[in-house]
Amino acid sequence: MNIAEIRAGQHKQLAGVDLEDEDLSGSQLERANLAGANLVGVDFSLANLRNSRLDGANLLGAQLSGADVRAHLLGANLLQAELLRADLRGSNLRGANLMGAKLVQATLAGAFLSGANLTGANLQGVDLRGADLRGAILNSANLKGANLSQADLQGAVVSEANLEEADLRGANLAGANLSGANLLCAELEGADLDSANLERACLTGTIRDRL
Repeated sequence: MNIAEIRAGQHKQLAGVDLEDEDLSGSQLERANLAGANLVGVDFSLANLRNSRLDGANLLGAQLSGADVRAHLLGANLLQAELLRADLRGSNLRGANLMGAKLVQATLAGAFLSGANLTGANLQGVDLRGADLRGAILNSANLKGANLSQADLQGAVVSEANLEEADLRGANLAGANLSGANLLCAELEGADLDSANLERACLTGTIRDRL
């Protein structure tokens, strides 16, 4: 299949295709079907993948920095993928594997991440306002300065995570595991911490600390 034609968006039915290590930077793949595709190491930087289907796709180590990824990524493998400043607003990432992914300053407002694995992911400065993170795994993730206001983290595992100066106002943290988490100067006004595990968590400078 001609890569130049794929980059130009001339081929949209690409389910199960093998594009490992291809350069698709800046490609126009809006509404493309890439479900189950092998996209290991693919360069999608600055690409348009809006409303595309990437369910079950293997994006191990893929480069998606600056890309429009407002797409369907149910169960996708994004292990160690680079998504710096990527647009993932409203994306469906339920059950996706984002272990070790780099999402610095990415936008995930309103994204669906329930059951996703974000262990060790770098989410510094990320916009997760109103995101669904129920049951997500965020062990040792870097969420410094992240905006999680109104996010739903019910039952999420956020142990040993760095939430320094994070905005958690109005967030649902009921039943979340925050053991050993760093919440230094985090904003917790209006957050629901019912039955949350805060053992060994640093709460210095938070409203809970002041109270």
